[in-house]
Amino acid sequence: MRGWERADGRKGIRNIVVVAYLVECAHHVSKQIAAPFEDDDVHVIGFPGCYPNAYAQRMLTALCTHPNVGAVLLVSLGCEGFNKGALENEIRESGRPMALATIQHDGGSIETINAGRAQVAKMCEALKLQPTVELVPGDLVVGTICGGSDGTSALTANPAIGRAFDTLVNAGTTCIFEETGELIGCENHMAERAVTPELGEAIVACIAKAAKYYTELGHGSFAPGNADGGLTTQEEKSLGAYSKSGSAPISGLIKPADRPLVPGLYLLDVVPDGEVRFGFPNINDVVEIAELIACGAHVILFSTGRGSVVGSAIAPVVKICANPETFRKMPGDMDIDAGKILEGHESLDKLGEEIVALVHEVASGRRTVSEALGHREFGLTYKTFEPTGPSCLPAPPR
Repeated sequence: MRGWERADGRKGIRNIVVVAYLVECAHHVSKQIAAPFEDDDVHVIGFPGCYPNAYAQRMLTALCTHPNVGAVLLVSLGCEGFNKGALENEIRESGRPMALATIQHDGGSIETINAGRAQVAKMCEALKLQPTVELVPGDLVVGTICGGSDGTSALTANPAIGRAFDTLVNAGTTCIFEETGELIGCENHMAERAVTPELGEAIVACIAKAAKYYTELGHGSFAPGNADGGLTTQEEKSLGAYSKSGSAPISGLIKPADRPLVPGLYLLDVVPDGEVRFGFPNINDVVEIAELIACGAHVILFSTGRGSVVGSAIAPVVKICANPETFRKMPGDMDIDAGKILEGHESLDKLGEEIVALVHEVASGRRTVSEALGHREFGLTYKTFEPTGPSCLPAPPR
């Protein structure tokens, strides 16, 4: 495996130019700046809101300094509430080439688009000259999520990802699973796997928080498509989601944009802290993928039974299809057919090995199906989180 080393010592498996808008008013201009670079790794991300939000600030900071990102163009309208100066300083301190375009100060849309394209073209040329370095399994961070789940998800793709996670963790790779709103009922199982009793207590509390949040909202993370696909209860869906975590000890509990400093298996808490303020916390799979990437994930393993088509900006998404019928209907959107297990053609262990092999190939430059199709979805909303406590994290290496 080969990648690009950043100034902080982390290594990326892609060398992407990010065009980041800092308010929805700058979204269109940002898309137009990136439009001529469709065949290049130029990805658009951003925050639509105008009201400042610490979560969004942390998220964009983590994403713009992600190891897969080689250079950044920030696009501001000029009067938004986002703290662009702080973000600009963080990116510059990370050693990445960066530039700031401000539409109100740069002459309007056309002038900003033309100047932005010139900046991006210069960045792309500079990144082509950067040398690559060797990557080892310990350099990688892998995240997992399930979307469009059905009755086959817990039988094939999800537990196969769990097998892959066990192999990856044993090799020194950092792995992250999430969807705490879809782990209700599994908290005691996870607490038993926690590396310390204090971490176990924090995991139980975090799932209780998710259950309370959904109760106050009046609904949980259970979609009509889940029921149509054969799932019957939130607990049943939770057990399937839980199987993606494998059986390794859980090293820590993190929140969006927290970066694990010690290899191991981590649970990502995606449900906001405090009272219900911003509505449904799991807006869509795209938002959760962004949160995994903000924690440093180079690759996302995405399990789907009904057939999700989303990819992501910044980190490649590997689609693992749980349902053989779905795979036959949508082969052009899937990377791995986990339905082979259901039809008796493959074992969970063998499919886990196939997933690990594909992760290493993607880390070596192989494009996933979603990358080849140009799926670069991205979403960022308002949320509120409190800092992670010391009982939630292992001691950093000395």
